[in-house]
Amino acid sequence: MIKTVDVVCGLAWGDEAKGKITAWLARNNNYDYVCRWAGGSNAGHTVYVNNKKYKTHVIPAGVFFGIPSIIGPGCVVHERKFYDELRYLRDNGFDTDLVKVSPRAHMVSDAHILGDKAELAKKLGTTGSGIAPCYSDKAARIGVQAKDVLADIRLWDEQLSGKVLCEGAQGVWLDMDWGNYPYVTSSTTLPYGACSLGFPTQKIRKIYGAAKIYDTRSGIDPLFPDTLFDDPDLELIGDIGKEYGVTTGRKRKVNWLNLTMLIQAINMTGTTDVIISKCDVLQQARKFYLREDDILLKFNSLESMRIHIKQEVAEKCKIVESVTFSSSLDRV
Repeated sequence: MIKTVDVVCGLAWGDEAKGKITAWLARNNNYDYVCRWAGGSNAGHTVYVNNKKYKTHVIPAGVFFGIPSIIGPGCVVHERKFYDELRYLRDNGFDTDLVKVSPRAHMVSDAHILGDKAELAKKLGTTGSGIAPCYSDKAARIGVQAKDVLADIRLWDEQLSGKVLCEGAQGVWLDMDWGNYPYVTSSTTLPYGACSLGFPTQKIRKIYGAAKIYDTRSGIDPLFPDTLFDDPDLELIGDIGKEYGVTTGRKRKVNWLNLTMLIQAINMTGTTDVIISKCDVLQQARKFYLREDDILLKFNSLESMRIHIKQEVAEKCKIVESVTFSSSLDRV
């Protein structure tokens, strides 16, 4: 029987340090499971363990802390990439027997990847991982499920129990329904999607919303024009923050934090605890700006900017219990 569920979700366009937050929670709480509910190898999560950096894509971060890690029925899995990721973790000393896949998850084929690269990668700036074609086949009821491909030892078709942590992928503004369509991902990124793991919404105790103190975007989106690369202040922030995609290695577009959209995302997701990362980047760049209601606001210091954000969130997001600003790679 499930006791409680905590959810980590992105409040922007992905790359908001969800992996760091999930790892920090898994390290400091007695979770019985860590689960992924959507997405596939298009997502890239970076986790630091004992000051060493690890990069994963579809495997949940619980594996780093000896916690059973479940890839849920809403995820999509490429067989070779999955086993490559398992081998990478095993070679680094982690117990990959803890990693299981729902038999209802769908499989990404090489044909999906070829179709993605040929049709979508150039037009929409996708990662070329075959995610959209795989979800298309799922919706058309012609997809192939994990139960038909993966060895039984990897499959897990039981009920979750105890304390569960759900690790989201991408972010609110990449959601199929709420993002700037068609420049979106192909799955549900909002916390309600986690219920596809097999629990009711009433079990959700905490929703940890991840954001950065500036915005970034991978891929193509008219809301993030290429002209952003011409702004020397934003370029400086991108360089200091090492804003390159984990999956593609592409340089991310950087923009000032859109506080109006952040507040909307907090309220849409029901976030109880907001965690804003990369504060050290603005401190190092000595650039303190954000956008609110289409107005660019300048602050004299990081502290004055943080105070403003906290005040606005407190006034406009009544469900929020805490706002945390993080400058660390491995803790909140």
